[in-house]
Amino acid sequence: MTVSIDQGQEIVEYLYTAERDAREVIKVTDKYPELTIEEAYKLQDKLLERRLKENETKHVGVKLGLTSKAKQLMMGVDEAIYGYLHEDMLCLEWEPVKYSDLIHPKVEPEIAFLLGEDLEGEHITAEDVIKATKYVAPALEVIDSRYKDFKFTLVDVIADNCSSVKFVVGSKWLSPESIQLDSIGMVMTKNGKVEQTGSSAAVLGHPAEAIAWSVKELSKRGKGLKKGDIVLSGAMSEAIAFVSGDSIVAQFDGLGSVSMFCK
Repeated sequence: MTVSIDQGQEIVEYLYTAERDAREVIKVTDKYPELTIEEAYKLQDKLLERRLKENETKHVGVKLGLTSKAKQLMMGVDEAIYGYLHEDMLCLEWEPVKYSDLIHPKVEPEIAFLLGEDLEGEHITAEDVIKATKYVAPALEVIDSRYKDFKFTLVDVIADNCSSVKFVVGSKWLSPESIQLDSIGMVMTKNGKVEQTGSSAAVLGHPAEAIAWSVKELSKRGKGLKKGDIVLSGAMSEAIAFVSGDSIVAQFDGLGSVSMFCK
């Protein structure tokens, strides 16, 4: 370990209070440059324990990050990352997101998977993921890194639960077998103007492949995905920034749309 128990607790407190108070902080690796990815996931676990207790919320799923090969190249890594979703992060389309609760948010379009069965083990395939999925739906994830200027290393972002803060799931839920999940086109607009276009193929070639990867990674830490989990499979385009008063809509071919408003 490159950090002591006391230092680990200090890091968790540092990140938890930054999210709670909606204030940006200097990245953790400025003080602890030797932190490893494995240690970062352990810090993430401790941060989530603190969040669950203090916010009186509960686990509802998992989100994936860096599922685009272009983003991986940009970060100088060759694999995706994962974080966790809590019930208090879930926003409803008809309820505005409060900008005052956020620091410097961005939003990205994703496909949400609702699992009908547990998924565990190192040999899970994309086909297994589709069989275990009850429904898929359009989604928007709001990411809001607590780090100053949205600048961080891979270790920093993992420890910070992958910038997780809010997410919205659309009202149209489809069987995963009723739609071609690897070729869904998407258009995201802000205040009626097109900001991003993308495809589900950007998510490791197929969103279910990204989820299969996450199950394999979770299995290395004795974890898995559970029946009832919502899994955000990864961004289909670049994230866009927004401010109070902005309205975001993402339209997915064959899957419907999802929207959010910020006040």
